[in-house]
Amino acid sequence: MIGYPSNITRQQFELIRPDLEAVRQRTRPHQVDLYEIFNAVLYILRTGSQWRQLPHDFPKWQTAYGYFRRWSEPIDEVGNSQLDLILQKLSIKVDYTWAVWHPLHSSF
Repeated sequence: MIGYPSNITRQQFELIRPDLEAVRQRTRPHQVDLYEIFNAVLYILRTGSQWRQLPHDFPKWQTAYGYFRRWSEPIDEVGNSQLDLILQKLSIKVDYTWAVWHPLHSSF
């Protein structure tokens, strides 16, 4: 994977790995690298690019988007998602409400 400015380091990722893995507990191992998935999500959030325009050196856009959807689901009564909490932990400020699929948008 190319070193995009939106990427976090592996060291930063290790701080949030348990939070990301806790969203979906499975008995089989992940088939993709969550570090690459998270960096793909950050790329979209920071560039404003369409999901289908995700560079090819990231995992498939459908895979990244699927993880984004799971991580952005509300987990508390205030409406915070795991992604919100992780971005706060990393001191990353982005508004990603535009990145969620809506039936009126066909760009996904």
